Amino acid sequence: MLILSSCMGTGSSSGELVGVGGTAWSEPAPYGMVQIKSGSIQIGPNEKDSLWGITAPTKEVSVDAFWMDETEITNSKYKQFVFWVRDSIIRERLFDPNFGGDESYKIEEDKNGDPIKPRLNWKKPLPTPRRATEDELRALGSVYYMNPIDGVKTLDAAQMNYHYEWFDHTNAALRSNRINPLERERNTDITIDPNQQVMISKDTAFFDDEGRIVNQTVTRPLQSLFDFLHTRIVNIYPDTTCWVNDFSNSYNEPYMKLYFSHPGYNNYPVVGVSWEQATAFCVWRTNLLRASTFNMSGRQIMEYRLPTEAEWEYAARAGNTDQLYPWATNGTQSQKGCFYANFKPERGNYPKDGNLIPASVAAYAPNEFGLYDMAGNVAEWTSTAYTESGVLSQNDMNPDFRYDAAKEDPYNLKRKVVRGGSWKDVAEFVRSDSRTFEYQNESRSYIGFRCVRSLISNGKRK
Repeated sequence: MLILSSCMGTGSSSGELVGVGGTAWSEPAPYGMVQIKSGSIQIGPNEKDSLWGITAPTKEVSVDAFWMDETEITNSKYKQFVFWVRDSIIRERLFDPNFGGDESYKIEEDKNGDPIKPRLNWKKPLPTPRRATEDELRALGSVYYMNPIDGVKTLDAAQMNYHYEWFDHTNAALRSNRINPLERERNTDITIDPNQQVMISKDTAFFDDEGRIVNQTVTRPLQSLFDFLHTRIVNIYPDTTCWVNDFSNSYNEPYMKLYFSHPGYNNYPVVGVSWEQATAFCVWRTNLLRASTFNMSGRQIMEYRLPTEAEWEYAARAGNTDQLYPWATNGTQSQKGCFYANFKPERGNYPKDGNLIPASVAAYAPNEFGLYDMAGNVAEWTSTAYTESGVLSQNDMNPDFRYDAAKEDPYNLKRKVVRGGSWKDVAEFVRSDSRTFEYQNESRSYIGFRCVRSLISNGKRK
């Protein structure tokens, strides 16, 4: 009895309820992010639209605490994603027998010699061209092509495809989707058919015989939790041609050629990235962090994701319903005539605020939460699906409305909320309460994004 008591923990021998102990823990601040405390705000405009005289819906909502990138994702940070995909393709090919079959580029066993799901070995460096074998040189060069026009060696953007999986925790948790039919209904007066079937939609992705990406949604009877594990393949290279396609009769070729690739633009916000590409970036960023965590707790970290529309507006207005813009005044200039953001002053005097196109991030002062460029510069994707009813269709606690559109869905169901306005918009559209949309597969020269992470509470209140 004495031995059992000492093993069961403090308080067990006295018969008192003391709970299960744990190690003291506090989440470190993610690099480049600021902590946004929980709070409440009325989201949506407080005045009628001056052009159409329409009163948009508003709602008082509350959001939990979260981390948010202090700036928009830059070209430099997005290049890290692109180069990771490039290097992963090279490693896969170095492992391929057709390119030498070097098995050290993949890990297929754990430290005890037991088989595991194969993964790339990032600890093994890629060979240098000077010391590489003929097979290795072919693998290194396979992700590039020689431009037939100017003869310049160029990264093959068509190969920059990111294949990822994501588990739909929300739908898997719904009682109506329980694997056991007897658990789907709690009304004991109802007789439940143990053979009833539930149909679910599952996203799958693969390359066809011609090497083209195929993303499709299949509908089938629910069989296991793996039916909520979705796969997608996304080409993640930014659409550099957006600078030409967004503006007709405008000479924007230099931006098309240089904005993403030239190091002089490294600290500028990445553009030409669709909602689908931004979502893939969040998944990759989460996996990158987990891969650097060498213990089991790394699997429990909160994932990076796009902010909800409510989180974005709450952060932009610094939790203050009365602020039309991220700054404390309802004007766009200081008393000295300095602009607070990068937008389109007057009727087209773009450089009047100091910049013709997007400015480098953090070029203007942050808001009270320490966030830069929440107005202007580039508009930003959110995770929220766009509907005209806006916040009225959402809960008032951590509001969000998501719809995972299938390829076969009408195009209007693929709209996502975009916030913040951009360098090409007038002051009215860079207000924190202004909302618009773009289609999830569209990429623009004036839309970028930033990431958020839900904050794990340490149980302390400040």
